[in-house]
Amino acid sequence: MSTSPPNSFLDGATAGSIAASFGTPVYVYDSETLEANAQAALDFPNAYGLTVRYAMKAAPNRAILKQFCAAGLQIDASSGHEARRAMAAGFPAGAISLSSQELPEDFDQLHRQGVAINACSLHQLERFGAAFPGGEIGLRFNPGAGSGGNNRTNVGGPSSSFGIWHAWIDQVKEMVDRFGLKVVRIHTHIGSGSDPAVWQTIAGMSLDLVRQFDSVHTLNLGGGYKVARMEDEVGTDLQACGAPVAEKFREFAAETGREIKLEIEPGTFLLANACSLLAKVQDRVSTGSEGYEFIKLDTGMTEILRPSLYGAQHPIRIVQQEPRAGQRAYVVAGHCCESGDILTPAPGDPELLAPRLLPLTEIGDLCLIDGVGAYCSAMSTKHYNSYPEAAEVLLDGDRQPHLIRRREDPEALWANEIRID
Repeated sequence: MSTSPPNSFLDGATAGSIAASFGTPVYVYDSETLEANAQAALDFPNAYGLTVRYAMKAAPNRAILKQFCAAGLQIDASSGHEARRAMAAGFPAGAISLSSQELPEDFDQLHRQGVAINACSLHQLERFGAAFPGGEIGLRFNPGAGSGGNNRTNVGGPSSSFGIWHAWIDQVKEMVDRFGLKVVRIHTHIGSGSDPAVWQTIAGMSLDLVRQFDSVHTLNLGGGYKVARMEDEVGTDLQACGAPVAEKFREFAAETGREIKLEIEPGTFLLANACSLLAKVQDRVSTGSEGYEFIKLDTGMTEILRPSLYGAQHPIRIVQQEPRAGQRAYVVAGHCCESGDILTPAPGDPELLAPRLLPLTEIGDLCLIDGVGAYCSAMSTKHYNSYPEAAEVLLDGDRQPHLIRRREDPEALWANEIRID
C-alpha cells in the first residue's frame, strides 16, 4: 500500500499565470500525471492478458479521452451517451464496453456498431435476448460483497442496486438458454477500497461465477482503486493488489483448463491526483469567538460536490504573492446559497464542520484544491444559482497550459428555455 503524499504538480507561480490567463475557477489537469497513471494501470499484474478500460464517467473531456486512447486504454461507458461521446473522441466502437444502470433505448444500434453490452439486471438481459437471440453478452453480477468508505461508494453487497444479485443465477441461466445467448464476459465491481485481501476474495467469488458459464473468456473486476488524496490516507498499490488476483486466475486455470483474460476499469486511480481546482478567495466571514472563521471561494459544489456528498477530503492550499506569517483554522465555504456547500467537512461526515489550519488568508488570495480530477468536473451541481460551467486547462509535457473547455457563456444557461407568452 502507498502512503506517500499526493503529487502536487501545480506550483504557485504556474497557478498565478493560469489564473491571469483563464480566470477562476478553473480545473487544471496534468498530462504527465495522466500518462504515468495510465502506464501504471497497464502494468497491473495479470495471468493471461489484460484490458484496461477507462471509467470515463470520472472525467469525460475529449482531450483526456484522446490521451488515454493514444496510451492504449479502452472504455468503460456507463450510459449510451458516454459510448457515443467516446466514439466522437476517436475510440472505435469495439473498444467500448457498456455497463449501465439504464440500458439505452438505442442499445441495439450501439451493439450493431460494435459496442459490447453487459446486462446489469434481469430486465436488461431479457431486452438484449429479445433483440439479439443467439448473441454474445456480458453479465454484471453483484457478488454479494463490496468495499468502500460508506454505502455511497460501495457498489457491491445487498445495499447496492448495481448488477444481478448472485443468488438469481438460475434465472439468468434460464433466460440465457431461452434466447440461445453466449455469455462471454462476467463483470463485477465492489466499490472503493485498497485492501489486496478483499480484492483477492472478490476475484475468487467472481471466478466462481465464471465457472457457471463454460463460454466465458473474460472476467472484468471493475475499478474502485482507492487513491490517497490526503497525506494521511492510504491508497491502492496496484502491484500488491493485482499479484494475488493473478494467482487466483492461475489456480482457476490449473483446476479447469480455462485461461481467463482480465479486465479492469480504473477511473479515480487515473484522474484523481492529475487535476487541481484553482479558485480565488472572494470573502471572509466570522461568527465570533465561539464560532468559526470562514473563507469563501468563487467555487464550491458547482465544481466539486464530493465534500458535500460524501464528506470527502481534499488538500487545500493558499497561494499568496507575499506569504504571510502565521496560521488560522478556517472553514472553507463555497459560493452557493446552500448551507451544505462546505469544502472542509469532517471526514466521511458532510454534516460536521472541520476547520482546516491554513496560512492567514486575505480576500484576493488564490486557493488550490487538489485531487479533483475524478468525479468533480463530471459530477458537479453546475448551473446551481445559475453559475456557468467552469473552464478546463491541460498542462502539456512542457508545462504549457492549453484550454480544453471554455468557460460557459452565462447566456447558455437559459438558451434552451422556450417562451410561452
